[in-house]
Amino acid sequence: MTGALAPTKPLSVADRCDRCGAQAYVRAILVGGGDLLFCAHHGRKYAEALRSSGADIQDETDRLNETPATAPDDER
Repeated sequence: MTGALAPTKPLSVADRCDRCGAQAYVRAILVGGGDLLFCAHHGRKYAEALRSSGADIQDETDRLNETPATAPDDER
């Protein structure tokens, strides 16, 4: 984030893309207040235009590359 806004909470599985309804990984915090949520695809598509309008972008797309933890063999 580039502005002096308070940190926002991490996006969760319940946060959905405002464009297509997929899980959101990008939050655009608008200058006039409020925010928009996007999936990785739509976040990439609109990020530059939103930044040029002064929006701060919270990008959590790196979470897509995380490997989920698995249970040890004795807990399966």
